[in-house]
Amino acid sequence: MKIFVLIFLKKSSFMKKLFLLILLVMLSTAIFAQVEEKPAKKPKAKKNELVVEDTLPKLPAIQFNSLVHDYGTIYQNGDGVCYFQFSNTGKADLQLSNVTSSCGCTIPEWPKDPIPPGNSATIKVSYNTSRIGSINKNIFVDSNVGEKVTLTIKGNVLELPSGTVPENKTSPLLIDK
Repeated sequence: MKIFVLIFLKKSSFMKKLFLLILLVMLSTAIFAQVEEKPAKKPKAKKNELVVEDTLPKLPAIQFNSLVHDYGTIYQNGDGVCYFQFSNTGKADLQLSNVTSSCGCTIPEWPKDPIPPGNSATIKVSYNTSRIGSINKNIFVDSNVGEKVTLTIKGNVLELPSGTVPENKTSPLLIDK
């Protein structure tokens, strides 16, 4: 320590000032780095006065009952219709701007009118079951919420067994005389 003091005393006044300036900057940085920011105080309500804490803008929100529909195993040319029910859980009208599918074999139908807060609606999806094989298609929902929602349909379409004949209730052979 004595050596440091002796060297410091022998140096020029410029070096002393520079050293003190650097020391002050380092100390002030260390001191101010420890200061915590205090959260803003909430306003106190006076008698007969309402304090509004929710200053966020009123926005819609979309919530689906299910994001995936599993057809399971269905036969060729079977019923390929399913429904995705959703609710507007936000505080403003929900407007679906576009609903598209990943393939032309899947056709979505959606409500064009705004859905008020707290109300529900349904998206109808029709899949063309004339194609045999596995189903794994996506439906994309665009709305004024801002986030695109992806719905999925899946399953497997089997060929109709060859011995199966559709029932014809209007056949003249079935009419009682």
